[in-house]
Amino acid sequence: MRVAIVAGPDPGHAFPAIALGLRFLANGDSATLLTGTEWLDTARAAGLDAVELLGLDPADTDDDADAGAKIHRRGARMAVLNAPPLRELAPDLVVSDVITTAGGFAAELLGLPWVELNPHPLYRPSKGLPPIGSGLAPGVGLRGRLRDAVMRALSARSWREGIQQRSDARVEIGLPATDPGPLRRLIATLPALEVPRTDWPQEAVVVGPLHFEPTTTTLEIPAGAGPVVVVAPSTATTGAGGLAEVALAALTPGEVLPAGSRVVVSRLGGTDVGVPPWAVVGLGRQDELLEHADLVICGGGHGMVSKTLLAGVPMVVVPGGGDQWEIANRVVRQGSAQLVRPLEADALARAVRAVLAGDGYREAARRAGASIADVDDPVRVCHEAVSTSA
Repeated sequence: MRVAIVAGPDPGHAFPAIALGLRFLANGDSATLLTGTEWLDTARAAGLDAVELLGLDPADTDDDADAGAKIHRRGARMAVLNAPPLRELAPDLVVSDVITTAGGFAAELLGLPWVELNPHPLYRPSKGLPPIGSGLAPGVGLRGRLRDAVMRALSARSWREGIQQRSDARVEIGLPATDPGPLRRLIATLPALEVPRTDWPQEAVVVGPLHFEPTTTTLEIPAGAGPVVVVAPSTATTGAGGLAEVALAALTPGEVLPAGSRVVVSRLGGTDVGVPPWAVVGLGRQDELLEHADLVICGGGHGMVSKTLLAGVPMVVVPGGGDQWEIANRVVRQGSAQLVRPLEADALARAVRAVLAGDGYREAARRAGASIADVDDPVRVCHEAVSTSA
């Protein structure tokens, strides 16, 4: 099967798309990634064909202050630009990242089947849950259910506005106003990070996290006999700033951390912070680091959180904006993490000491990681979707 995978350049979306492409290749399929130019060489070095996703730069008419317009109107414009190169690839299936709507729109323009890739839990509204992004657990009892109903009503207006914006954008490029949706929604998360709902969409399938390491470099952990603390600042523009700096200033071995502890800051951005002798900062394979980690401090992005849980490592999460607040609260409720917000040195130190001292956090992380046993294979799901749509 020939597959085209469309994803924007944000690492939280581009990396899962690369990982999925490699899964297709391992199955004997042909896969091509359409993404931002900054990741083309990285994808090709991993063995995946990759071409530029056209139209990522904003046009004068784009309104990035309006999330709906940014996702749907720009997606429609990009769909028109990318339809010709997609036609040339002649794929049997298009996989489109959930926020890179150009892929789905372009597939419809070309009459191609398409599947949506969600590199995180399912974030569509539910009639039985509080609004996604609130971070709240489902309400219990009359008051709890009333709270959720009121919050859903308040957020429903924004959802309806987004649906209308999507409809308008579709009409502008010659598609029907009513969106038929994808054949499947690949929910690339751990079951432990999902919230049970009675109205789970029939087309949504949990397929497990899709992780990709953008480097072959390994970071050398400083010598010592104490715990290893990995700090992974968020790659998202909405992530909490200064996490590496605050962690290095606050987590001194022998004072806050046990004597002999080591701190490893894993970041895409390099080593632009002061590095004490008991720490190392740089870009390295996180999967290898996690084999030695006793604790991870991260921003709450789904990629790092799910990778950490698969390694059975507990966390301190310092969420920024976007979906990080939602994810952070889910792992706290699951028992594998403590949450710090706002980012303050004393609060970070207290949370780190508590998680290192409590065996329950690691046990909960291992339980969450073990839920990977209950996911479906994304490649098989895509093949079945294409065969049933023929």
